[in-house]
Amino acid sequence: MGSPNSGTELPTASSGQEGRVPKPPWLRIRLRTGPEFRAINSMMSDLSLSTVCQEARCPNIYECWNERTATLMILGETCTRRCSFCSVASGLPPAPDAEEPGRVAEAVSRMGLRHAVLTSVDRDDLPDGGAAHWAAVMRAVRKANPRTRLEVLVPDFKGKGQALEQVLDQRPDVFAHNVETVPRLYRTVRPGSGYEHSLAVLTQAAARRDHWPLRVKSNLMLGLGETREEILETMSEIHAHGAEILTIGQYLQPTAEQQPVARYAHPDEFKALARAGREMGYWHVEAGPLVRSSYHAANHRPEDLTS
Repeated sequence: MGSPNSGTELPTASSGQEGRVPKPPWLRIRLRTGPEFRAINSMMSDLSLSTVCQEARCPNIYECWNERTATLMILGETCTRRCSFCSVASGLPPAPDAEEPGRVAEAVSRMGLRHAVLTSVDRDDLPDGGAAHWAAVMRAVRKANPRTRLEVLVPDFKGKGQALEQVLDQRPDVFAHNVETVPRLYRTVRPGSGYEHSLAVLTQAAARRDHWPLRVKSNLMLGLGETREEILETMSEIHAHGAEILTIGQYLQPTAEQQPVARYAHPDEFKALARAGREMGYWHVEAGPLVRSSYHAANHRPEDLTS
């Protein structure tokens, strides 16, 4: 594997059968379905709730669920967009479930979470992109779990600033919006989304930091065809638009229907990017092959978990 600091085009692993890039040994995942895992699985079923852990086929589901933590996905299981990297079902979703806020609050209580992470599908079928439902869920979680820190991973709401304000008005502790990839690849990787929209979301959230101790966060994936220069430039732009926490992980093709992996980045490359991010001024950078936006999320802002 070439050095992560050399060249413009990042190294690509040799092709395997049917032109696929073989997975390297550092991406091996231990499948653990112990009692805690089964308890979380049963609870989600009983409460009719979705998790991004399941819908996006997250490789960390076994680790996280066995530690009694999960990222709850609201507004249904069907997304109105069709990103080429994502395995969440695409189509026309049903109307928002008015009972969902209460069930989400109960799930957070049952898991005993001190740091809860919420996310959602894109809901371009709704005039506000689902922002009012987001606010209702946040209020319910806070009412039932007043000591729980709340992290929200939100869509771009099609650039509708008033919709985003409904979420920000609930004063989340951590606000996350994932840029995911470099601008050149947006048309292929994130059709229906816009790089400038994503940067604007981060800027709007960062403007609220004067009102409460809000942390703003974003995420990038490697392995979609980006160059090192593009990665570094995008990291710099994300930081310039207000993000102070950045997660960087390896893209893994969820099923044969999604975009194939262009390359697998070596762990040393993630370490080098983490160092580069800290030099840019990021407060925290979590980078590694299996890192995802909500992976070890409580550690991304640990300062008030000790009280």
